[in-house]
Amino acid sequence: MQEPELAGSGRVGDAIGAITRHIRSHDLMPGDRLPSEASLSKELNVSRTVVREAFRSLAAMRIIELSTGRRATVAHIDHGAMSLMIEHGVLTQQISIQQIYDVRRTIETRIVTLAAIRRTEAEAAAILGLAAAMRAAFGDADALMERDLAFHRAVAAASRNPVFALIVGAFQGITRQTWPVGWKSRTTPAARESMIATHEEIAAAVAAGDPVRAAAAMAQHFDESVGALLQAGLS
Repeated sequence: MQEPELAGSGRVGDAIGAITRHIRSHDLMPGDRLPSEASLSKELNVSRTVVREAFRSLAAMRIIELSTGRRATVAHIDHGAMSLMIEHGVLTQQISIQQIYDVRRTIETRIVTLAAIRRTEAEAAAILGLAAAMRAAFGDADALMERDLAFHRAVAAASRNPVFALIVGAFQGITRQTWPVGWKSRTTPAARESMIATHEEIAAAVAAGDPVRAAAAMAQHFDESVGALLQAGLS
């Protein structure tokens, strides 16, 4: 039987708020330990069950990390929760694929603009290398997809804005589902060559430190990608 204080979400919600305030007020950083369940239970005047439920909720939101037999710690940010939300939206038809690509086009055009301005020489070389790796994997769709995803992550990292990196990472779960469809819909060698060449142009523009050229190439890439998905019947 569920204990009375868990009948509603109020106590758990209050505990979640108290724990997040504790993280802020104590300036806890990723990897730092939180108080034990017993300590928080006493401090908040709730049962350990309430604290445990609060911990589970915070872990699901990737705010803390839980490990068996160890104290909860502050989590490093990642895109997991956002990715699940996007995939749920698509699967339940609350978000369309075309809407996702519209957002991606807008965001990644800005990302590549910043990457062209802010990238280091090492980052430029890595992005060029991933574009070359995409061409080398031309005949292997699975390998090509993984290198394509890595290419976009590398460009996002070079923008030097961790929020952009989170957003790009969050979109990659659904991209793994749409990418093979888009690739198969490019039925001619010319269409597939254009996809590779556009990534090479993006890489070259970033390496050259040319934000206008980089943004134009990224916009072209997404225009072609949306066209391929529409041709395949995805909307």
